[in-house]
Amino acid sequence: MTATAAEDWKHWSDNRAAAVSAPHGQLALTGTHWLEPEPARIPGLPGQWWTDAEGVRLRAEAAEGVTVHGVDGPVDGEVLLRPDTDPAADRATLGDLLLVPIEREGELALRVFDPAAPTRTAFAGISAYPYSPEWAVPAVFTPFEDTGDQSVLVPNADGKERPLAVAGQIAFTVAGEHRTLTVSGSGDRLSGVIADATSGIDTYRFRFIALPAPDADGHTVLDLNRAYLPPCAFADHFICPFPPPGNRLDFAVEAGEKQVLTR
Repeated sequence: MTATAAEDWKHWSDNRAAAVSAPHGQLALTGTHWLEPEPARIPGLPGQWWTDAEGVRLRAEAAEGVTVHGVDGPVDGEVLLRPDTDPAADRATLGDLLLVPIEREGELALRVFDPAAPTRTAFAGISAYPYSPEWAVPAVFTPFEDTGDQSVLVPNADGKERPLAVAGQIAFTVAGEHRTLTVSGSGDRLSGVIADATSGIDTYRFRFIALPAPDADGHTVLDLNRAYLPPCAFADHFICPFPPPGNRLDFAVEAGEKQVLTR
């Protein structure tokens, strides 16, 4: 184990804890409210909220105090909020609350982040296995032959099944075991959802992985020291995909993040 590799991992681990516990980090999520075309109230929020072909609509009065980032003064009348899938996505605030429109498979919702959320105020860190270089191994990525968009239907943390985009498989050998995992492709990296013999026992019920973009020959690195907890480990209102078929390893991956710690 090199000092640099261990130090890099410690820096990554510290940044993870800081990010999820930020005032509007994952621990602050208190609700994901799915919206309909008809105006309706959202518990705890002023105004009326609904959807149309362009995004999320809000009708509110200035005295109610909802502001949109980049717009002077509170909303007074009707305003469009574009979801997170739009390059010009909008966010709104109400006091300390952050209001984030999202789109998932064509459905629109409003997420509410509250710095005073009990999940955030009780946070005491993320437990993790000690860094071990044996869990960082070479991997080879093989894309699926069909170059079109591919997906598999997987259960999500909210009980619904949704398509998970997949790009191919990585092959690797770790702890004496040769295995493959199905992964997704996103920009300059690969990502995946995995479970193993520790899942639901020593670690959360599944974890996420990220790999550097493969080179021209498909070579990349799978560093399981950086297997990390999904957002739904920090707040119940996130929608997280479960591992696709074949991504449940039958041996213990004693590396990476384990559980959320509370006071």
